[in-house]
Amino acid sequence: MLEIGAIVEGKVTGLTNFGAFVALPDGTSGMVHISEVSSSYVKDIKDFLSEGQEVKVKVIGINEAGKISLSIKKANEKEEPAEPPRRQQAPRRRSGNPNVWQGQPQAPSQDSMSFEDMMARFKQVSDEKMTDLKRAGDSKHGGYSRRGRNNNN
Repeated sequence: MLEIGAIVEGKVTGLTNFGAFVALPDGTSGMVHISEVSSSYVKDIKDFLSEGQEVKVKVIGINEAGKISLSIKKANEKEEPAEPPRRQQAPRRRSGNPNVWQGQPQAPSQDSMSFEDMMARFKQVSDEKMTDLKRAGDSKHGGYSRRGRNNNN
């Protein structure tokens, strides 16, 4: 049984425009997303991989349905010491301008988030920003539009 973090040898069984499927030694198969093929930009995966090619991959995720996410670039990274913990930044002072984005608390790293989690987080942050912009605009305009209103009082 494969575990997250395991590095194994596999054989490329198929290429798509978004990644490559790799047969693993235990009889299962996984997918290497195009963003996990190389540390450099990959426009066409066929420039980096071909069917039947033996590759070293790192298991970076296994979802509830048993789909295995793999990374070639992480399998080929040199073992680096763990990063020292980052120092907490002092809270930002709020400016008087409500249109200035003040930042968001740090979210979990993208490596530990599934695609669905990243999309949900993106949507949440986007909705929050749109709400903030709408509030800022409403406060400047009294909460309603004055256009087209007949001012014959």
